[in-house]
Amino acid sequence: MEVIMVPEEKKMIHLNIIVSGKVQGVGFRFFAQRKAVQYGINGWVRNLDDGSVEIRAIGDKKQLDSFMRDLKRGNPFSAIDQMQVDELDGQGEQSSSFKIKY
Repeated sequence: MEVIMVPEEKKMIHLNIIVSGKVQGVGFRFFAQRKAVQYGINGWVRNLDDGSVEIRAIGDKKQLDSFMRDLKRGNPFSAIDQMQVDELDGQGEQSSSFKIKY
């Protein structure tokens, strides 16, 4: 059996991101979806009851770095106070697209 090594920068990383600030009612979920599609990231985004937004993002390091850079900037109508980023074990749900959850 041949073992194929995947370069570290191409390994799929699963992140859970909580974005707080002025992020609901300002089109932030649609902004996050557009950026995820732009960078080839799979996963989902949803509003939380506390006024923050939760994002599950699956991609390689380069994709996720670009995605998070844009999330920190936000769209013209949002104001990001904080981003909490946690790496998941990668055994969670799989996705072949990026969806807005309601």
